[in-house]
Amino acid sequence: MSSIEVNFDGLVGQTHHYAGLSIGNHASLYNRNGLSNPKKAVLQGLKKMKILLNQGFVQGIVPPQPRPNVNALRALGFSGTNEQLLRYVGKTSPLLLSAFSSASSMWTANAATVSPSADSRDGKVHFTVANLNSKLHRSFEVLTTSSILRAIFNNRNYFCHHNALPQQSDFGDEGGANHNRLCKQYDTQGIQLFVYGRKAFGNGIVPQRYPARQTLEASEAVSRLHQLNPQYTIFVQQNPVAIDSGVFHNDVISVSNQYLLFHHQYAFLNQKSVLKQLFDKSALLELPFINIEVPESEVTMQDAITSYLFNSQILTKSDGKMLIVVPEECRRCKNVWRYLNNLIEHISCPINEIQVFNLRESMQNGGGPACLRLRVVLNKDEFSAVNSGCILTDYRYKQLIKWVEKHYRDRLHSNDLVDPQLLNEVYQALDELTQLLMLGSIYDFQQ
Repeated sequence: MSSIEVNFDGLVGQTHHYAGLSIGNHASLYNRNGLSNPKKAVLQGLKKMKILLNQGFVQGIVPPQPRPNVNALRALGFSGTNEQLLRYVGKTSPLLLSAFSSASSMWTANAATVSPSADSRDGKVHFTVANLNSKLHRSFEVLTTSSILRAIFNNRNYFCHHNALPQQSDFGDEGGANHNRLCKQYDTQGIQLFVYGRKAFGNGIVPQRYPARQTLEASEAVSRLHQLNPQYTIFVQQNPVAIDSGVFHNDVISVSNQYLLFHHQYAFLNQKSVLKQLFDKSALLELPFINIEVPESEVTMQDAITSYLFNSQILTKSDGKMLIVVPEECRRCKNVWRYLNNLIEHISCPINEIQVFNLRESMQNGGGPACLRLRVVLNKDEFSAVNSGCILTDYRYKQLIKWVEKHYRDRLHSNDLVDPQLLNEVYQALDELTQLLMLGSIYDFQQ
């Protein structure tokens, strides 16, 4: 193939803690106020990246963001030295300090929506940073995420960067976590599948228990910005039942790779109609679309959410077959593990291998393998234009391990966020990391 799909994984930040900030995310809420291990968290993610690198998959690196976000706290009227500010906010508004210390940028599936040059009218790779306005702790990631992506993909001949959509709920955008692409090969015209939770304008079915974070209007705006062909762009609604069950993003209930869509029986509203659209458009592109719908009778919605079966990565191997990367929780769930092992035995199934990773620290905060990566399809010229410092190599991996061992704590509770030394540790670590990844001064504190 002349194009590859690169997974840019987010490095877990030093303030990784369990605060239960994400309503609708059961794992996040269940583990609230627990004791986290930031060092273990980032090492678990790096181990996954290194093993996949050893198997021939290209891995990219996205750095963490500075936390606690003292600049954002000052914008809300808090003042004093950093030490005074942290102690005062910790005493008077501990939940606010927790939100402004979240390491959630590690889930780079929410960083942006990305469309490859094969699908865009101008022949460039398009990035629209997600505004993430449904959650306070994530909405402050936008500007830094934009700076990071522009530093990684910094050649205007190949990459087109768009600002986030308006910071208003009618244009709620959660990025690639609600977006799939189907294609024959990565470098051929594909079908862009945008999944939304509700319509901002007009009537429609909406979830009753938890909020729908992605709007149709946001998805439509991103498709216009990316200059996508309407003939091969589909907008479908996530099943409100799934959202109310704890499926906060579509990548918790469906995942795609090339011509394969792997999803639960209750992933989409009017699912038969959705699949017909996909089959019809696939026929136009001579795309050998394969649909794997997991029935509720074999894997319940609750099993899917608990195990994060669909928050998996499906990767194409050198022999053309596919590998599914799943968290350890899938092996612990009998129904899910039975289903997966039966699945790979089918001759007609392109997936013929399961790889299990321990991502417990991320999982306990509500993010699995697919949450940790942003998918970017690149041809040879585009890949050559990427900042090489952010592409994982054996040498870069060794550098990152040393960096983690030097800078990360092995235990953290939300009560520790008031420690001004933690902020100093974060600044020192990120300053070194930007040099290691050749990103330049991308953070406010470096200006």
